[in-house]
Amino acid sequence: EWPLRPGGHKAGMTHILREVDRGGSRSHKKEVVEAVTIVETPPMIAVGVVGYIETPRGLRTFKTVFSQHIRDECKRRFYKNWYRCKKKGHNRTGQKWADEAGKESSEV
Repeated sequence: EWPLRPGGHKAGMTHILREVDRGGSRSHKKEVVEAVTIVETPPMIAVGVVGYIETPRGLRTFKTVFSQHIRDECKRRFYKNWYRCKKKGHNRTGQKWADEAGKESSEV
């Protein structure tokens, strides 16, 4: 079970019409109707974003950017024993955004 799994429940199903982009398939460049599931989730706050680049072997992580201010409720989820830890995780992300060199490195 994932510790940061977004909790949600199935609200229903519907269908969509999309164009298939799969070379070599019979339905390549044709419109297909597919079933989709609608999941309702509570409001969420984004803590970070992971950027990927495409390589010959598949996708690879390029850059991970965390929010400048992360609440303690969120930080608790990253530790096994919150009461015993030093609570230093994600301190450097806020410092990185404070100076100009950190801002320039994140724009790469």
